[in-house]
Amino acid sequence: MSQLSEASPQSRSTFIVSMLALLGAALAMSISPSLVRFADVGPLSSAFWRVFLAVPVLWMWMRAEESQPGQSKGKSWSLPILLTGLFFAGDLLLWHLAIMKTSIANATFFATMAPIWVVIFGWLVLKQRVSRSTLVGLGLCLVGGTTLISQSLGLDAARAVGDALAIGTGVFFGLYFLAVGAARKDTGAARVTFEMSLITIAILLVAALVVEGDIMPHSAKGWGVLLALALVSHAGGQGLLSVALGRLPTVFSSLVIFLEAVAAAGFAWVLQNEPVSVLQAIGGAIILGGIWIARPRG
Repeated sequence: MSQLSEASPQSRSTFIVSMLALLGAALAMSISPSLVRFADVGPLSSAFWRVFLAVPVLWMWMRAEESQPGQSKGKSWSLPILLTGLFFAGDLLLWHLAIMKTSIANATFFATMAPIWVVIFGWLVLKQRVSRSTLVGLGLCLVGGTTLISQSLGLDAARAVGDALAIGTGVFFGLYFLAVGAARKDTGAARVTFEMSLITIAILLVAALVVEGDIMPHSAKGWGVLLALALVSHAGGQGLLSVALGRLPTVFSSLVIFLEAVAAAGFAWVLQNEPVSVLQAIGGAIILGGIWIARPRG
């Protein structure tokens, strides 16, 4: 019997809530590639608006969280929070560019390498040790992720730049996981998400203005797409991820990228009538099995 099954009801409840937050984060982030392509602004501008438009919601969440009895403010503008904002800015800059310069399948495939970087940097920099079951689960997730998108994955010289950007996205996303995990040790999820967003906004605004110049949406539909990107993918996705990273191991939480791939295939099936093949279904099942094996035991 696992330690989890022997844990107190409160511990099991915390684990369930954390897992639901992780699942919600995956669902919220999985729709972002489609929204980026629907936006009527450049990829760097959509990255800026994605974070900027979410700030009021994040601020209200922070105020509500810290007004609760016994809830302290925690460390504000700590080094881990600063690094979180920096890494997330790098992640979004490369991710939005990759989505526009290569196929979504390729961008997703290379971004799914993020958990590998979490393990590598966690071991080299933070001296974090990973259990055998977690490594086995991660390996299965990588196999499942490859299987899930193998039919649409393709290497093309014309997409080489986009593929390289997607690989960089995975590196920054891995560093982001580690930074959020460190920040959450001393600060609540809402403040971490709010403060790191302000740092990200400053970097993205400069990048968008320098590279693209005109950052304003040109239609009501354009504003709607950006608002959905902000509220669903950023406030919802990154907010829920911050909640989960304060309660679950970082490496295990990074497997959310694989759940995101499964959810993206589901959205394509429901919203765009793209049928899920038997091979994709097998890939999704392997991913779920890998996550189950890698789950925390205590």
